[in-house]
Amino acid sequence: MKCKSLPPLVSAIAAVAAGIVVFVHGSPLAQESNLTTLMVGGGSFTTSIAQSNGMFAKYGLRIELPRSAAGGSEEVRRWLASGELDLADYGVDNAIAMVENAGVDVILVAATDYTPTELMAQSEIKSLADLRGKTVLVDAPNTQNALALKKILSTAGLNPGSDYQMKEAGGTTARVAAMLKHKEYAATMASGQTAVRARQAGLVSLAATSSIFGPVLRYGVFTRRQWAKENSNLLVRYLAAHIEAQRWIMDPANKNKVIDIVAQQGKLSRDLAGGIYEMDTGPNGLAKDAAIDVARFSNVLKFRAEVEGSWGGKAPAPDRYYDVSYYEKALAMVNANALK
Repeated sequence: MKCKSLPPLVSAIAAVAAGIVVFVHGSPLAQESNLTTLMVGGGSFTTSIAQSNGMFAKYGLRIELPRSAAGGSEEVRRWLASGELDLADYGVDNAIAMVENAGVDVILVAATDYTPTELMAQSEIKSLADLRGKTVLVDAPNTQNALALKKILSTAGLNPGSDYQMKEAGGTTARVAAMLKHKEYAATMASGQTAVRARQAGLVSLAATSSIFGPVLRYGVFTRRQWAKENSNLLVRYLAAHIEAQRWIMDPANKNKVIDIVAQQGKLSRDLAGGIYEMDTGPNGLAKDAAIDVARFSNVLKFRAEVEGSWGGKAPAPDRYYDVSYYEKALAMVNANALK
């Protein structure tokens, strides 16, 4: 199934937000006519590895990630709802927001990572209290990052609107770039390679979600329930490649290769890339075999209920938002292939 293109957007097969190299239309891979194209929102390091190592191609797929200049959650939600995207590998709270705020029947089908998100601030900001009267950047006012920011600042008695202003400024990479260019933008949420590069550029970390909410599921694969039903074979093949990429990254035998890729693509020293590798392969990094950790996902619902007052302040059971049947088929496929 080949979705329509989205000019004047750039189509990529790697995650810009994760600092991954981007390939545009016209690459040799994009000319392979025997592959089925899937349009994916967001993207992750796993997406990049699955593409560059031929895992998507192995399952007959080619992946494109349409993006505007700024990117961001509203963009991914809108395109997924309209059918311009087939699925997303993105912040899982966006799936919840699509169900609850937009009435779009979306399901989480696999996990990607548990990486904590950090509140990054200008170097002169020494404490949360110093953000009073300042402007902070978000991708949208009701996403996982924005909710985390609100919760963190509430611990210092700060409330949006009265104590600080939130300004929408696109995806994580775009927000950090805006902060580095405009000192009046005091803080934003960032994680992984983007947070590392932000620190290298002089920004400072004031807090992390892990210390506020406990362990949460950050990124995952989600799609419209109807699309999943109508394209179950494509979805299972996509998830099989996703699982294989997670396994490849987390295999200790590939450690040096992964560190080299992170260093090269993120333009980081090998020491910093090694630290990212340890984080990604640790308990709060990539999800093992891309399996959904229901407890971590439940924490996402809990903090949305607490911060936004959703569901009357009491989080619902998480099973209404995810479906593991496609993942289970993909895992069986991967395990069967591993025995050949």
